Amino acid sequence: MGNCLTLSSSTRAIKALPIDTVFKLPSPIPAWSPGGGFGSGVIDLGGLQVCQITTFTKVWATYEGGPGDLGATFFEPSPIPDGFSMFGCYCQPNNQPLSGWVLVGKDMENESTLKNPIDYTLVWSSESLKIRQNGNGYVWLPVPPDGYRPVGHVITTSPNKPSLEKVRCVRSDLTDESVTNNWIWGPDSESSSSGFNVYSFQPSNRGTKLPGVSVGTFIAQNNASSTSTLSLACLKNSQMNLSYMPNLPQIEALFQAYSPCIYLHPKEIYLPSSVNWYFNNGALLYMKGDESNPVSIEPNGSNLPQGGSNDGSYWMGLPIDDNAKERLLKGDLESFEANLHVKPVLGATFTDIAVWVFYPFNGPATAKVELVDIPLGKIGEHVGDWEHLALRISNFNGALSAVYFSQHSAGTWVDASLLEFQKGNKPVTYSSRNGHAFYPKPGLVLQGSGGIGIRNDTAKSDNLVDTGARYSVISAEHLGDEIVEPPWLNYLKEWGPKVTYELGVEIEKVKGALSGNLKTVFERLVSILPDEVLGEEGPTGPKMKKSWDGDEVV
Repeated sequence: MGNCLTLSSSTRAIKALPIDTVFKLPSPIPAWSPGGGFGSGVIDLGGLQVCQITTFTKVWATYEGGPGDLGATFFEPSPIPDGFSMFGCYCQPNNQPLSGWVLVGKDMENESTLKNPIDYTLVWSSESLKIRQNGNGYVWLPVPPDGYRPVGHVITTSPNKPSLEKVRCVRSDLTDESVTNNWIWGPDSESSSSGFNVYSFQPSNRGTKLPGVSVGTFIAQNNASSTSTLSLACLKNSQMNLSYMPNLPQIEALFQAYSPCIYLHPKEIYLPSSVNWYFNNGALLYMKGDESNPVSIEPNGSNLPQGGSNDGSYWMGLPIDDNAKERLLKGDLESFEANLHVKPVLGATFTDIAVWVFYPFNGPATAKVELVDIPLGKIGEHVGDWEHLALRISNFNGALSAVYFSQHSAGTWVDASLLEFQKGNKPVTYSSRNGHAFYPKPGLVLQGSGGIGIRNDTAKSDNLVDTGARYSVISAEHLGDEIVEPPWLNYLKEWGPKVTYELGVEIEKVKGALSGNLKTVFERLVSILPDEVLGEEGPTGPKMKKSWDGDEVV
């Protein structure tokens, strides 16, 4: 159960590839105080013990196709602890450092949770493949006995079937339905619905109370085998035992080690703040039917309506006084405080620490129409902007696995091996100018296509926010009464007015400043703009986001 990966002495490609480098976090995994099952290396899923293996022996590789047209490499987990058995092999694209994991299992107290397959089916072989490869590769699907399901493939370099002792199938009541996730490899440089492709896979249904567990193995799909029911299952934490989640001191130690550093754009004028600063400096609560009499919001939001639904009866807004309004919408970096939501994911085998960042105001958008930048006036502006990152941490060993970057209404997961780090193991993120979407790298990301869309500009600046400097754990359901949620968290109405400007007037203003073909192109841009840019809906708080109880939206 080592914490790094190793390569065997198998034949390598002539040219060095990113996968030839074994990824390690810049600093050691943080130390934390003892208590509970977190970081113990083994998790009981209900009669089935599993541990996470992060060391591998190379079996077969191909050097073309897949992401970046660099091929992929297939591995077996090795070494496997005594008493544990392999579920399947691991596969990763060659265009990134070697950094994965797979689970292995152990039957507890003769409960017959694991059994050998009764046969294998050949899914695919590379014998007819006309690309560079390390010999021939063969992908096998275990055939399970009745009442059991396979959760991984076996890869060999021989046309002979693997030994029936090679892997174990899992009793059906400890498995869950699965769905493909990231494309790993196929003979083409782009994923195709036809032909042979390899994917990672994950539970179909994912959330804080759902039991599906990722195995870390890959799934191979050949031509018409891409059906709604996959040939491989995920595992299931049948008891949803949360004792493997970190306690509060362990959460604090983890966050001090992995707290993201956020670069604000050098021209950013709409800065983040703490929620309390926003309330203390003039934010108002409006009520439908009595809009002319807004009330001040108490520190920590103690007079905000609690619970219910977002029915349009209340919303927050800026102060009426112009000077106070100007001061408030620019935020206050000195008051900034990160808001942490700690939750179990993937059947409580991982912990997500969602890092919620509050901006009092979201600035106007800028369109890019081919080579021309077009300021969009008030389009894109809204009061009360919530953005977040999420740290996915293994409950087996406390290692940072990936980071989620929210980007408007969706976002992106980035593997730890592809992140930029500062100050040890702190991942770096870049906040886009005015819109505050988070990205793992600086530069321009265009929200659109064909050279037409909304600009998301990020860059390094002197405004670097270490979220670990000031933070508060606002919710962690597995800790029970130990965490008291602030009243503002259970305000489920809008944090800004539903419409902050007359959209049609603003569009006509921008259109009137354009000439020739740009007018037509701009009309096409407006037709594809997302709702959050058009400002048609007042933003809601963290608890109203899909990711609060579910997985992150990608």
